Amino acid sequence: MADRARSEDAAVQQQLDRLEALGFPGDTLGLDRIRALLGRLGHPEEALPPVFHVAGTNGKGSTCAFLRAAIEASGQTVHVYTSPHLVRFNERIRLGGQLIDDARLAAYLRRVLDAADGQKASFFEVTTAAALLAFAEHPADACVIEVGLGGRLDATNVIPAPAVTGIAQLALDHQAFLGDTPAQIAAEKAGIAKPHVPLVTQRYASASAERIAAVAAAVDAPWLPRGGAWDAAAARGQLRYRDMAGRLDLPLPRLAGAHQLLNAGLAVAMIRHQRSIHIPEAALKAAMGWADWPARMQRLAAGPLHALLPPGADLWLDGGHNPAAARAVADHLRGAVPAGRPLHLVMGLLANKDAAGVLHAFAGRQAMVHAVPVPDHPYHPPAELAAMAKGHGLAARAAPDVAEALSWIGRHADPAAAPYVLILGSLYLAGSVLAQNNQPPG
Repeated sequence: MADRARSEDAAVQQQLDRLEALGFPGDTLGLDRIRALLGRLGHPEEALPPVFHVAGTNGKGSTCAFLRAAIEASGQTVHVYTSPHLVRFNERIRLGGQLIDDARLAAYLRRVLDAADGQKASFFEVTTAAALLAFAEHPADACVIEVGLGGRLDATNVIPAPAVTGIAQLALDHQAFLGDTPAQIAAEKAGIAKPHVPLVTQRYASASAERIAAVAAAVDAPWLPRGGAWDAAAARGQLRYRDMAGRLDLPLPRLAGAHQLLNAGLAVAMIRHQRSIHIPEAALKAAMGWADWPARMQRLAAGPLHALLPPGADLWLDGGHNPAAARAVADHLRGAVPAGRPLHLVMGLLANKDAAGVLHAFAGRQAMVHAVPVPDHPYHPPAELAAMAKGHGLAARAAPDVAEALSWIGRHADPAAAPYVLILGSLYLAGSVLAQNNQPPG
């Protein structure tokens, strides 16, 4: 699906227009094109600092955020590649901790697009090649690289020998490309395993775990699942982590939601099971409070959208867009919304997402759904989404956009009970919200 990236910098926009024309490779996922393209660029994937490679359905971006925070807290520099962007395309590529500037971004995209001429490379393949080229040409102590789609055939899976690989939570998503069962999806994610490189994962149901074990064994990668080689859980106001090297008592993560305990634990386990760079315990503790990942249960600051709500209202944003992510959010809200506070869900979902599964996570709650479009992308029509919400026992209405939904909530709010509002359902919607609220990621 096209990202319709836009930039205020003319040189960047010129390259984004070329990039947009490439589109998505459809049913021709594979590594041949990206390998050929990287060959034309001198194989930058072979000249990277130590790589932390992260896959997963949900939580891989947050895991990357914890990894970045820990590495930076240790006083070292790190390049980071993630997707998609929320507001600016530059968010995908961090050089030494800073978003790539417009001049470098335009130059790297131009170099890669020129090299890709005649190759039929995809949007993501070119973007990945640009990131790897930038990382190879700028010194850093480490790289954190997030898988885009799946793992085995993802463009990021050209890194020959990462320091460590990791897999976050698994769920059904992108079935058209990854398979119709959790076990099939697990096998695709496990395709990032490399010979003699630790593969650190969460704990999964037996069928998925068996597939991951088989994939890891086939390439002679040590498999280190949670509950076996390591574990992490909240206890007495701390994140208790343990592995064969001992136990750590860490602060609870600042990122909201019990699911962030798992993501933080995975990041710690990946760090503790690699030998390429040294990260002390003090840095791991600092990372729990330093890690920041926009649009993942993010509390929105004062801004044009927030101003549409009455004083005392809470406005949150989450890009969760599949049933597993929705369940994690719903579980968090049970303890986060004070008694007596009206709960409003402003929801927009892409047309290819499981709307019924997302809504099921909130079924029967005392909440009102405001169904909205997702700007510039195919989406579930708000009227249909609202009807589906009502079928799950939720009050619901269709709204033309987020601003109208928030205005409606503001007009109908009880002065004695300020509303608690969560905007969710799509990272593209989240990006639009951050832009409208003058709160772009930094």
